[in-house]
Amino acid sequence: MKPSKFNSILSTFIFCYLFWIIFTWTFTSQELITGAIVSLLVAILTSRFFIHEDANYLFNPARFLNLVLYIFIFLMELWKANVDVAKRALSPSLPVNPGIVKVPTEVKSEYGLSMLANSITLTPGTITMEITEEDNKNYYYIHWIDVSEKDRTKAGEAIKGTLENWVRRIWK
Repeated sequence: MKPSKFNSILSTFIFCYLFWIIFTWTFTSQELITGAIVSLLVAILTSRFFIHEDANYLFNPARFLNLVLYIFIFLMELWKANVDVAKRALSPSLPVNPGIVKVPTEVKSEYGLSMLANSITLTPGTITMEITEEDNKNYYYIHWIDVSEKDRTKAGEAIKGTLENWVRRIWK
């Protein structure tokens, strides 16, 4: 069932405004009004791209909490990847064995596939090049700075880390 336009805009507005408040952490009236205006404009312009089925999907407390926790998990993974790439850049003795790896994923939803692909790409040393579906199974083609594992499943575990499990908690 397709959600109403109003529900789509409202849920996108609430989501954007909550993140505005979390990221700015400023509670002056000027900042709150600016955040509300920006969030409303973003919601009007983008809600049709974000909301396809259930306008209140992320307002489930468990899903929203998992999303907030995911941000911290992602930041830890981002930190580890930055340190790894910095070590490789500063120490010529560390291996750099670039290559493309086909990695399976258990994520099913389009939102989840996009979130995981973008998270992988945002971490230094990896770039998600393509998402494919073969025999009802999803795969990522990832360019990896150091292909240390040839087995797809083990390579996927090394690249995705804990991110995939958290994405599945959010998007099923």
